[in-house]
This record gives sequence, C-alpha cells and structure tokens, in this order.
Amino acid sequence: MKMRKLLKHSLITIAAATTLIASGLLQARPIEIKFSHVVAENTPKGQMALKFKALVEQRLPGKVQVKVFPNSQLFGDNKVLEAMILGDVQLAAPSLSKFKKYTKKLQVFDLPFLFKDMEAVDRFQQGPTGQKLLTSLKKKGLVGLGYLHNGLKQLSASRPLKTPADIDGLKFRIMASDVLAAQFEAVDATPVKKPFSEVFTLLQTRAIDGQENTWSNIYSKKFFEVQPYITESNHGLLDYIIVTSAEFWLTLPKDIRPIVKKSLDEAIAHGNSIAARKVNEDRQKIIDSGKSEVLTITNRQRQQWVDAMKPVWKEFEREIGKDVIRAAIKSNN
Repeated sequence: MKMRKLLKHSLITIAAATTLIASGLLQARPIEIKFSHVVAENTPKGQMALKFKALVEQRLPGKVQVKVFPNSQLFGDNKVLEAMILGDVQLAAPSLSKFKKYTKKLQVFDLPFLFKDMEAVDRFQQGPTGQKLLTSLKKKGLVGLGYLHNGLKQLSASRPLKTPADIDGLKFRIMASDVLAAQFEAVDATPVKKPFSEVFTLLQTRAIDGQENTWSNIYSKKFFEVQPYITESNHGLLDYIIVTSAEFWLTLPKDIRPIVKKSLDEAIAHGNSIAARKVNEDRQKIIDSGKSEVLTITNRQRQQWVDAMKPVWKEFEREIGKDVIRAAIKSNN
C-alpha cells in the first residue's frame, strides 16, 4: 500500500513538472555549449568565441548557455577533437593542421606559398572545393561549421632570416603536421612538434630557435619579446575550422539549431574582420615596441624560399588530391 502511494505521488510530480514546462512556468535546464580554444581572448578567435556567446545567449535566453574556455584552459588542440567525440566539449576551433587523423585532404592548407593573399584563401574556402572539405569530417563523427581566419604566417627566429641558407640548422616549433615538418626539412631546419601553450617558454629558454605564426599570435602571446627577428615571409596560412560533433549537432532541437548556426556565422564574420584589421595593427605594435626587428625580403629572396619549399606540394599531392591543390592554385587568379 505504501509503495503504491509513493508511485502515485511520483507520477503526480512528473505530470505536474511536465505541465509547468509546457506552460513555460518551469524552464528546462539550458543546453550547455562548452567552447574550447587555445589562444588569448584578444585574438580573432578569442573575440569570435565571445561574440558567439553573446549572440546565442541574447537570442536563446535560458535555452542555451555558452561557456568559453580560452588559453587551453580546458583542452589543447591535440586533445580537443577526441574530447569532442566523447561529449566533453561541444565547440572548438582547431587549426587546420590538426585534422590529419580525420582527413588528409585538409593538409592542403599547410602547403607553403600556396596562397598569395587572404583574398585567395577566401575564394578557395567559400568555393565548391573548400565547402566540400568542411564535410570531409562527417565519417569520423565531426561536423565542420565554417572557416575562421587568423592570417598568413611569418618566421621569427634568434637570428635574421633572409634566405633559406640562413635557417640551416635552426630548431623551429611547428604544429603536429607532417606537411609543416617537411616544409622545414626542405630548408635544412629541424622541426619540433610542440603544443602552442609551450611556445613562449621554449623560445625564452632557447630550447628552440624560432617559430612560425601570424602577427596576431606573435603579438598576443608576446613571442616578439623573446625573438629578436621576425621575417615578413607570408609563407603559409594559419586558419581554423569551427567544428562540433555530429552527435551533438544533430540532437540539437530543430528550433534551436538554425539560431545557433546563424549566430556562429555572424561570429565568424566578426572574427574574420578582426583578423584582417590585426594584420597591420599588431605588426605595427611589434615594430613600435622595438623589441623585435621586422625584416622584409626582396622578390628574389622570396623566390629562393619558394623554390626550396615548393617540392613539398608534390610530396603530399597523392594524400591531398591533385584536384584540391589545383583548385587552391586557381583561387590565386
């Protein structure tokens, strides 16, 4: 009899809660989106993440809550995709170099001297081949939601680099990318795969001689304070894919998912506009600091770098696909 009363009470409680939720008097727990990234909040990626949080929570008050974890507070780029598939994080923006385990085609973005400027990058990413690459992760349980810019990379080092001969024998930190390793090996430098969060200390203690990065990252992470020379090489691209798990994305309610995607698209546009602006702003801040000398190279010197590194294209042609490389080259026109 006692058990029957308890069961009846439980059913009444559940029914009452259901009625309250349906009538809007009792809110269901908000959907939580953990957004993990590895850079500072004053970078294009950091600002994009905060903009996304603001837009989503404004448009879906009480329904969706976004928690942003910058500076590798939650996961580094090397672990975040595995954590995402396990459901420990819902959004991330790893660099394009981090996806080799999931698709080798995205290695196209690591090829040296492939894109002449960011306008060419945009044409490729927004074109049919670039958009198709976003979907190449689905078989691995991931969904690419858009591209986020950081910019073209420069070379910083403990000594001035004007030609490939100058980099001979130096140790350079790289992301975990076989293409980037081959790029430095092509000019007789030693690539060292290390997490982004360790780069400043490695440079400061001279465990490595240099690194490659965008003006935004070099400034925000203060690499210029421990690197006396920065060569304006524009030799490679550092961009990101905003990614989520297929399981999380497809289980979002149909009335919520489009609003989340719209907010994400607007946040990406916001981040990309900041990235474009920071190219000149952060470059100038580094020059004004007087702590690092920015070196320009002549067209002849640049061609020496191109000639030394371009064989890497052929080395990875089979893995990436001739059609993908061809489409990227065509975007320069």
